[in-house]
Amino acid sequence: MRYEFLVGLRYTRSRKRAQGRNRFISFISLVSMLGIALGVAALIVVLSVMNGFQEELRTRILGVASHIQVHSVDGGLEAWQQVAEEAQRHPEVKAAAPYVQEQGMLSFDEAVRGTIVRGVIPAEEEKVAEFGRHMQAGAFEALQPGRFGIVLGRDLAHALRVRMGDKLTLIAPQGLVTPAAVLPRVKQFEVVGIFEAGMYEYDSALALVHLADAQALYRLGDAVSGVRLKLDDLFAAPRVARELALTVSQPGLAVADWTRSHANFFRAVALEKTMMTLILFLIVAVAAFNIVSTLVMAVQEKYADIAILRTLGASPASIMAIFVLQGTIIGFVGLAAGVAGGLAIAHNLDVVIPALEALTGATLWNKEIYYINELPSQVLAADVVSIVSVSFVLTLLAALYPSWRASRVNPAEALRYE
Repeated sequence: MRYEFLVGLRYTRSRKRAQGRNRFISFISLVSMLGIALGVAALIVVLSVMNGFQEELRTRILGVASHIQVHSVDGGLEAWQQVAEEAQRHPEVKAAAPYVQEQGMLSFDEAVRGTIVRGVIPAEEEKVAEFGRHMQAGAFEALQPGRFGIVLGRDLAHALRVRMGDKLTLIAPQGLVTPAAVLPRVKQFEVVGIFEAGMYEYDSALALVHLADAQALYRLGDAVSGVRLKLDDLFAAPRVARELALTVSQPGLAVADWTRSHANFFRAVALEKTMMTLILFLIVAVAAFNIVSTLVMAVQEKYADIAILRTLGASPASIMAIFVLQGTIIGFVGLAAGVAGGLAIAHNLDVVIPALEALTGATLWNKEIYYINELPSQVLAADVVSIVSVSFVLTLLAALYPSWRASRVNPAEALRYE
């Protein structure tokens, strides 16, 4: 083993007999290691949470929404079967289902809640969404034409205080004009199911009824609001939507994909991820450049040792290598501890978060704010490699200047007063 490594390792470690400045320098080295470890661990955990949040948000949105929607600009699509057939001719369109989407108000006892009413055909809707998988009570197939059954999101059902089999009142904004006044259209529906998609936006504000019942309530006749499409590859939705916009024959139709209808969510997550990465890399940079002060103090302390090594034949490059290795060892130990700690926390957030909430008594993850009901985490190897690479380069750069100063020590000057 080359002596540069042995000397650099000896300078890094704290010896039992070390006193004064030696102990202080070792303490500063330990602080630098801990700073790098905390910064790297924080970066891994935060990026894993952001990756998981983005993936979970996309999965849950598309479990209830659709990849592409073809809808009428005027509000009513008469020949939806033709539109569905034309769309399914595209090789990447997997399934199509009609829907009616309107606003309404639900009332039960003294509780009243505004809601989005979506009329669907259960057998067709299951091809483009996953409501059946999210059912907490009842069955999605219980929506039958003419029965006037309704399936509610879990939070919406809780807010209305309804249970399976209860009958609630749905008030449609389209009214009946009479000589006396404009009367709202009112219909009683029976709760036949409760779903939980795990996304607060849908669980608290979405009610599902059969397509025929929605058409009757909102006086649409045979028209629907549009057609929902599912693709083989969800990331191909923008391109497929553009191609469908050119091939759909009926006038007055608009084609929108999921990246446009939920663009704000994903832009916000991407922006937040970028800013958090920059901020945390600054923390790592600050910790890495603590190595500068550690090595500067070490060089000042080891002037005599450096001079003796020079007189014994050590070259300036060897002296520089000793202190570069010292800084590299500090950075490597910090990086290893940070990666181990970050991966351990990122893979066990389902245990860490409840423990912190129980310890502090605070709610760290509020589904009403973050749209989903649990904190996700997805560790990507590319992120870990990028974090380790950039952090190691920062520690190496921080070690270069003090090491260069050490290599410029004049032996005669350093030993003059020894």
